[in-house]
Amino acid sequence: MTNHIALWGGRFTGASSDALTQLSRSTHFDWRLAPYDIAGSRAHARALHVAGLLDASELTRMIEALNELDADVASGDFIPDPYDEDVHTALERGLIERAGSELGGKLRAGRSRNDQIATLIRMYLRDESRIIGGKLIDVIDAIVGQARRAGQAIMPGRTHMQHAQPVLVAHQLLAHVWSMIRDVERLIDLDGRLAVSPYGSGALAGNTLGMDPEAVAHDLGFDSAVWNSIDGTAARDVTAEFAFVMAQIGVDVSRISEEIIIWNTKEFSFVRLDDAYSTGSSIMPQKKNPDVAELARGKAGRVIGDLTGLLATLKSLPLAYDRDLQEDKEPVFDQIDTFDVLLPAVSGMIETMELNYERMAELAPLGFSLATDIAEWLVKQGVAFREAHEISGRCVAACEARDIELWELSDADMADIDSRLTPQVRDVLSAQGSVAARDGKGGTAPTRVAEQLEAASSRIAKLREFTSQRIVRNEH
Repeated sequence: MTNHIALWGGRFTGASSDALTQLSRSTHFDWRLAPYDIAGSRAHARALHVAGLLDASELTRMIEALNELDADVASGDFIPDPYDEDVHTALERGLIERAGSELGGKLRAGRSRNDQIATLIRMYLRDESRIIGGKLIDVIDAIVGQARRAGQAIMPGRTHMQHAQPVLVAHQLLAHVWSMIRDVERLIDLDGRLAVSPYGSGALAGNTLGMDPEAVAHDLGFDSAVWNSIDGTAARDVTAEFAFVMAQIGVDVSRISEEIIIWNTKEFSFVRLDDAYSTGSSIMPQKKNPDVAELARGKAGRVIGDLTGLLATLKSLPLAYDRDLQEDKEPVFDQIDTFDVLLPAVSGMIETMELNYERMAELAPLGFSLATDIAEWLVKQGVAFREAHEISGRCVAACEARDIELWELSDADMADIDSRLTPQVRDVLSAQGSVAARDGKGGTAPTRVAEQLEAASSRIAKLREFTSQRIVRNEH
């Protein structure tokens, strides 16, 4: 048994009920914040020293005790006790066990669990933004690798799941890359708002002990301290914003996973998944299921639910701190834990899948996907687009009546539809010609896609600079 402590209770004459104790306990989920709590305690101890509330000897012994506690937490030698209410209570008990009750008891001066937790969650989310962002970049790299290997292979581009226009396979894949790049950029943008420290806000009104919140903020790797102590302790909009970015990542990963599921069907046959990222059926021996992609699609719903649950918790909360805010952590913890295991599986699935370029090329010009090329060819001959659209539509109708494709119309057939459809129109009646013609920035022409690949690779390298950093550094 350890000697449990409480951070409150002087005005109470009786102990908490077992039911309240069970309801209040949060160490089963907030213990992951322990390294950040200890880092905050080191900075707080240094601030107490500057304010004249710890002498040099006391500061040295306090930091030594905190470093010892940090090492014991990392090794598992120190863990929460069943009587510890939360991560703060457990660590204060651990500090007192190592520093003694007189010195250890001095650390609580000038701070509250309200400003502690508001600071710790920001520190934690700053690190996790970099970790999850890095794993998402691994997915991006896998897609870019597939795009490079695809070269100038062509596939049918679709709108409304119908054949629309031919595109390069690489162009289709890179569309997913840019949305995921924006997700990492959102994390970088959010980091600027997370990098404002609530430490020094106290319970809600600040502290009277002459401590400098800006000094503590910079000590902990923040850019600055909050301007308003009430906002510092009560605001969780940055937590909700993190949860939104996680939900958006789930949506974007789900979208490419949905395409892979469709491409993996016999009817499409665009992709073959590696055995290492597929499973079989317990009853049908022939089955090879795209489980990673399906789990990615399903878990997107889960992380979206985490966001909506958090927003529901935050709505209508009066200022300043309310115990409801204990519920702000589990939703984002669940999102983080979900992506920790999901993103490596998705990147592995994409990296190892084999694309069937021949099948894609076979289907690329089908379904009258070159009809727009006919209309645009007519426009170049001086025909108004409204009329060109009508003429091209009549070509499609003629083909549908005979169950043929556009290029199977004879020169005479074309001339019968409209005399301006000369044999030269055949220059655009190929998937290769259609793709090559779309050579503006952002288009699917091979030269543009090659430029796009290099632009994406350059952007990704910049993003890696962010994801390779960490906020909390080991000090012992």
